Amino acid sequence: MLLEVEGLQVNYGHIEAIRGISFSVEAGTVTSLVGANGAGKTTTLKTLSGLRKVRGGTVKFDGEDITHLPPYERVKRGISQSPEGRGCFPGMTVLENLDMGAFLRKDRKSKDYRDDLDRVFTLFPRLKEREKQAAGSMSGGEQQMLAIGRALMARPRLVLLDEPSMGLAPKLIQQIFTIITEINQQGTTVLLVEQNAAQALKRSNTAHILETGEIVRTGTGAELSADPAVKAAYLGGDI
Repeated sequence: MLLEVEGLQVNYGHIEAIRGISFSVEAGTVTSLVGANGAGKTTTLKTLSGLRKVRGGTVKFDGEDITHLPPYERVKRGISQSPEGRGCFPGMTVLENLDMGAFLRKDRKSKDYRDDLDRVFTLFPRLKEREKQAAGSMSGGEQQMLAIGRALMARPRLVLLDEPSMGLAPKLIQQIFTIITEINQQGTTVLLVEQNAAQALKRSNTAHILETGEIVRTGTGAELSADPAVKAAYLGGDI
């Protein structure tokens, strides 16, 4: 397994945000965490990226215990995150934002770096058109593309995507999820946090339903899509 989470517990003060969850992510797959607002999805990703302290449990990446490693060490090992709410540097250009994603790389003048930049521009042609434009002046959809592209510039083995469809128009939502599938097919493992359960389950090898800090159901995307309880709570009918 590329990522193994065992008994993870995370608190906000005295409030238990994550209550001993366990799950794994196999290399080369798309795994989703699905749930309503406040279920603990974003907290889980922040903890995996090192932005929240662990109260209990362990996180292993490629067999190494990274439970207490700082965020930059996790990036070095191949974990990169596209945060909730896009989180671009608004005063920087598109190109400067993408370069920030590669901040820890030592090959930023190499062909490999240029190839990765070309990969991002191929996935998101709009970013190529806007490469000299300030990120803060772009639309929400374009900023979401930039946030994902920036995460890819770290050349991650595992990319954490936090609510990539949030606030986007339906046409853009479809486009973003198509690109997520393409990113995975190119060899990057994806851990996806989403409120749009229908789209997430449709593209997931494995998915977990998170409720109030606990995993209450696990299965393939197809299995959970067909689960009557999941349909009633998250899908509002058939996909």
